[in-house]
Amino acid sequence: MEAIDQIRVNFNPEQLFILNICLGFLMFGVALDLKIKHFKTIIQQPKASFVGLCSQLVLLPILTVALVYIFQPPGTVSLGMILIASCPGGNVSNYAVHLAGGNTALSILLTSISTLAAVGLTPLYFTYLAYLLPNFGGTTYEIQLNIGDMMMTIVQLIVIPLILGMLLNTRFPKFAKMIHRPVKSLSMVIFLAFVVAAIYSNFDNIINYVHLVFFIVLVHNTLALLTGYGFAKLNKLSNADARAISIETGIQNSGLGLIIIFNHFDGIGGMAMIAAWWSVWHLIASFSLANWWKRRKMDSQTLIADH
Repeated sequence: MEAIDQIRVNFNPEQLFILNICLGFLMFGVALDLKIKHFKTIIQQPKASFVGLCSQLVLLPILTVALVYIFQPPGTVSLGMILIASCPGGNVSNYAVHLAGGNTALSILLTSISTLAAVGLTPLYFTYLAYLLPNFGGTTYEIQLNIGDMMMTIVQLIVIPLILGMLLNTRFPKFAKMIHRPVKSLSMVIFLAFVVAAIYSNFDNIINYVHLVFFIVLVHNTLALLTGYGFAKLNKLSNADARAISIETGIQNSGLGLIIIFNHFDGIGGMAMIAAWWSVWHLIASFSLANWWKRRKMDSQTLIADH
């Protein structure tokens, strides 16, 4: 067992309660964007929807297991990678897709479906994929996870806030529109403040061990983005669709991953470090990519105007 497998991230019950509230509030803010008509998009754009879901729910887990065999990281780091790949799309992906000039409606659809499906898929994916890892299968580590408990965590923190937000948006659209921006801004500020506080309280662990996960997260996230884009173009989708699928595959709900780690794995070091650094890095990578795509689009429009 390596050193990173033995550390525990400092996190008390009060902090965990705040993190739970933050994630629920974030998902409520996301739901204020959602309407039933968004789900009808899967009928109108079946190919793009199917390709996007395959990229996120099939190709990303396969890529993750392959990377574990290639890099052979410490055991709990491997578990963290698998958990991230098992989580649904992240709540900031829709904004990143919009910034990139991608298909925002497709992005919202993919985020919504993967989030709702996470109730069953996240615990099942994690449990069964973990036993494919080289150091697992009940030998070096024993995975003891109550799938029912994890499903209940996801229902409380994601599904209920989503349903409440969608109901409010459907029944009281004017009020939902009025509070939409303040709710999203406030929830993001609270979440970022929480992340800063958590980093401060675990600064020594981060300094001592971040080098063990930095390169792995960099490669994992970069290949996730490339896989989404490449798979979309392979299926002859438009640039807008490909950009949406790329970002949806690269941005995962690492906040949910952290909550699962602290609720069900006692903040075990390698898993927590992967999820925490992914939370930072996928934002840097995805928004950098989105801004690059945005600049390319603006440059193309300038060239067309000049001619």
